[in-house]
Amino acid sequence: MVKQPPVKAVRSDGIRSRQAILDAAARLATIEGLEGLSIGRLADHIGMSKSGLYAHFTSKQDLQLATIEAAQEVLNREVIGPALAMSDPLDRLEGLYSRFLDYLQRRVFPGGCFFAVVGTEFGGRPGVVKERIRQAHLGWLDLMTKEIDELRAQGRIREDVDSAQMAFELDSYLLLAHLQLNLHGDESALDRARTALQEKLASVAVD
Repeated sequence: MVKQPPVKAVRSDGIRSRQAILDAAARLATIEGLEGLSIGRLADHIGMSKSGLYAHFTSKQDLQLATIEAAQEVLNREVIGPALAMSDPLDRLEGLYSRFLDYLQRRVFPGGCFFAVVGTEFGGRPGVVKERIRQAHLGWLDLMTKEIDELRAQGRIREDVDSAQMAFELDSYLLLAHLQLNLHGDESALDRARTALQEKLASVAVD
């Protein structure tokens, strides 16, 4: 079983910016949940006073929303940006899922994908925090859907392919790999997902 690295406290002398605080918050949220991320808990975790954190965040909700934005920046940097920098739509699509699986394997966040973790946590909680998480997931699906649309427009996959359905299926492989890696410690799930994704693309390709 894969052991998750411990979430280590960051002392006040290591906190130099709001961004560093949010990076620590995002990592902690993948272990303890976003709802458990209070100003008091984060202050204890990073070795700052509550008053010091209140200078950056006015409320728990403000902290949660800022943490989501920080996690989105990490996903953009690690996965989305490099994938979308490629010129070919197939390379971009493969880059999105292959870099996502690599992001899981490298434990960029100790508890797995930030959005997979908090998406499950906030699925039944109405409010602005849930809505921001929902928009992030819709944006991810939209990225894959657009690349599939482009491949179909170029005649490289079958005309009858439903882009939204295919994006749903590709994302399902990624989420199952995430679950098996984190719940069972099964790193082979990442290779199984890579195989399933490649086979799915091959099944709709035009010779």
